[in-house]
Amino acid sequence: MKKLLVILLLSGLVVFSLSFSKKNLRDIYSGPVAYWPAPFVDGGVKWNELGVLPESPVEKQRDSLKHIIELGKILFFDTRLSGSGKISCATCHQPELNWADGKEKSIGHEGAINKRNSPTIQNSWFYKRLFWDGRSSDLQDQAFAPINSEKEMHSEMPDVMRKLRKVNGYKELFRKAFGDEQIDPDRLTEAIAIFEKTIVSRKSRFDIFLEGDKKALTNSELRGLHLFRTKAKCMNCHSGPLFTDNLFHNSGFSGNDDGYYKVTHKEEDIGKFKTPSLRDVMKTGPWMHDGLQKDMHAIIEKFNKADLPAGKDKLIQPLGLTKREKKDLLAFLHAISAAPLEFQKPDLPE
Repeated sequence: MKKLLVILLLSGLVVFSLSFSKKNLRDIYSGPVAYWPAPFVDGGVKWNELGVLPESPVEKQRDSLKHIIELGKILFFDTRLSGSGKISCATCHQPELNWADGKEKSIGHEGAINKRNSPTIQNSWFYKRLFWDGRSSDLQDQAFAPINSEKEMHSEMPDVMRKLRKVNGYKELFRKAFGDEQIDPDRLTEAIAIFEKTIVSRKSRFDIFLEGDKKALTNSELRGLHLFRTKAKCMNCHSGPLFTDNLFHNSGFSGNDDGYYKVTHKEEDIGKFKTPSLRDVMKTGPWMHDGLQKDMHAIIEKFNKADLPAGKDKLIQPLGLTKREKKDLLAFLHAISAAPLEFQKPDLPE
């Protein structure tokens, strides 16, 4: 029997789930997205269908922005933006590590351990708010914070400006980018922000599958895709081509960190953090805002049992995944994770 209709009673609601044979499941997901099984999401959740990795929002403007992008790229890698002359933006966002740093928490000035894990900047242009707690509204605003932070780059913008203005090479770079040699904080952060908007993930095997190669996913990964959209209810928070709802949730991993509350000062936001994109998730651990989660198997199990502290989001409920289902779900997370694109680091001006 290729198709089995299972009626599940969950919280008094009748939910219909289709269990498919291997062949039938591949046939269904090989067809148009519009004909995929409806995802399991809770009432009131706004979701978007999964899709192919979108291009950078500045991709079509690359030619006209090339000098600003090049300037931003150089500034991103220049340790002279820090007080010690040892730390650059790239210290915590390394291209060879999918633009993260692989550490539990990033290391700042004189070995200071920062409060939170350093997330990847891949596809960061998509977020409505930046940082784990959403305290910045855009990439340009976000670029100011690490430079001025005592624990991170331990510098001040007036000092950075004085240093850069003494570098003859920067005068020409700013002239090409902006039309004259003026070096100021707004231009610096604008260039960094526009460069960051060019940083996108490599297309994963999931993207290749969506683009027509129906053998790009294994049977286990395909079952994981189905679980992701249905029984595992991942689409409650991780939907759309970038696998994030762009919102803030208390997933139960907040610890003593108030998170989004520090921005909104609303009690209901205590312990909430930005929903991270799951693209390249298996390449950007350790996970969560504090970097304390180092085993994705364990994270899946915690969500499966909803074995998380009080105060977690009401969307997090026990899932009842079997051992094989958890393995398939993990396989799908690998299928949406790709190695970083090749990147040529810049030479710094003198």
